[in-house]
Amino acid sequence: MRYGATESHWRDLYHGLLTMSWGIFLGWVAIAYVLSNVLFACLYAIGGEHIANASSLWDLFFFSVQTMSTIGYGTMVPVTLYGHILVTVEALYGLLAVAMGTGLMFARFARPTARVVFSKVAVITPYNGAPTLMFRMINERRNLILEARLWVTLIRYDVSSEGYRMRRLYDINLVRQQTPNFALSWVAMHVIDQSSPLYGETEASLALEEAEILVVLTGVDETFSQTIHSRCSYMAEQILWQRRFVDILSTLPDGRLKIDYEQFHRTTAVASPSEP
Repeated sequence: MRYGATESHWRDLYHGLLTMSWGIFLGWVAIAYVLSNVLFACLYAIGGEHIANASSLWDLFFFSVQTMSTIGYGTMVPVTLYGHILVTVEALYGLLAVAMGTGLMFARFARPTARVVFSKVAVITPYNGAPTLMFRMINERRNLILEARLWVTLIRYDVSSEGYRMRRLYDINLVRQQTPNFALSWVAMHVIDQSSPLYGETEASLALEEAEILVVLTGVDETFSQTIHSRCSYMAEQILWQRRFVDILSTLPDGRLKIDYEQFHRTTAVASPSEP
């Protein structure tokens, strides 16, 4: 599920330039660069020969490239007052454009991001005799996420006594809400008892209520010393009942722990009490 209003990147240009993919970002930078030089080439062509040794629109285009980038080879030079004024304007424009482009590139590179992978599904399985909601995460980076904390929220439609249908949020308390450092994997567990918002729910009732479990993880990346966050959501159809996750941790002969990433999303059926 996507939260927030659906808007184009142009409604909030700075946010859009930071969040669009690298391919789209570099494409728009290239388009803006070419169009800017085409515009200045056309302005140089207005009203006569303002640039010496420029015999075509292509020459004016490449003169604009030299001016904007402050290369200045010297073969083509302005020879009229109009040409000198336009070169001054373009030099200032180029200075501002380079500063803005450099700032955007740095902001995109320096923006703290998390490489946390959540399991594709959550499960509800017996644990110590009680039904327990579980999902798991792994940190793909070879570093620690310090002071990692999870916020888990159940979102579903409720109907009031007056008949109003409203989407409500309920906090889900975990067995462990936070950890000093998140390095390998983390299995989040919520015991479904009488205090749980999931108490009495079934697979059919969650689907009827259009239930969703929203997960937000925050922490401090030890490499950058900056707060990072990651989120995931599980719709009703992504919550599997009477299943458990396949083990992914094993110990190597030298004592190190090994994570089997191929098994990370896999689950297996839980035998019912009547089965041997």
